[in-house]
Amino acid sequence: MAKFLSTRKAVSEIEELIKTAGEKLILVSPYLKLSKDFKELLNHRNSKDKVTTVIFGKQELNPDEMKFLQGLRFVILKYNEDLHAKCYMNDDKMVITSLNLYQFSMANNKEMGVLIDKNDPVDAELYKEASDEVDFISQNSQRFEFGTPKPQLKMQEDHSQNKTQDNKATPSKPTSKHVGFCIRTGVEIPFNPEIPFSYNAFKSWSKYEDKNYAEKYCHYSGEPSNGETSCSKPILKKNWNKAKELMIHSN
Repeated sequence: MAKFLSTRKAVSEIEELIKTAGEKLILVSPYLKLSKDFKELLNHRNSKDKVTTVIFGKQELNPDEMKFLQGLRFVILKYNEDLHAKCYMNDDKMVITSLNLYQFSMANNKEMGVLIDKNDPVDAELYKEASDEVDFISQNSQRFEFGTPKPQLKMQEDHSQNKTQDNKATPSKPTSKHVGFCIRTGVEIPFNPEIPFSYNAFKSWSKYEDKNYAEKYCHYSGEPSNGETSCSKPILKKNWNKAKELMIHSN
């Protein structure tokens, strides 16, 4: 059943949750100001080509932190100005807590929280309900790009529209960190048609390496493909022109 956590235990459980995360790791925290330990954990996960989604609501990053996060190819940043929830989850466990992903909070504040274990039958339904809410928050959060006065939503339609306004930042060109989707599981990954799989899905695919094996999702849009996508053709035909333009701007 759900386990109560004090401040130190919450920090420890979040660290362990990141270390042991498999395919899924989602960090939800209004404040994004990372401690050295958490930077090391995210850097190590990134080196294993594993995707981490970070959803935040307050931008308080110094130049060094911005440079650090920009260098993590497998970290997806999302912004939600109404965010107040704090939740950290991987494939099996979740910590819901008052603790922000913020160095000052971890070192100085008195916090508390609960640990939920998906593999505990008593917690299974609770984990699912909370996970569904995290998914809802993620879907309604904006893709964050550095270099603009404030976080902006990068809509795929921006590539076909030419909107400029005096004294206002225009949407930046897509980068290699543009969001894509695993063609086998549908989870968010960096957009890269040459590797359209999440870490675990790629390991599964590499056992046979059948480039024409029918997959479930479109790498560009994330919509169900009904078997029309594969490693050799990861993007649905109707989305190919938009994806091609994205790749041109990314180079």
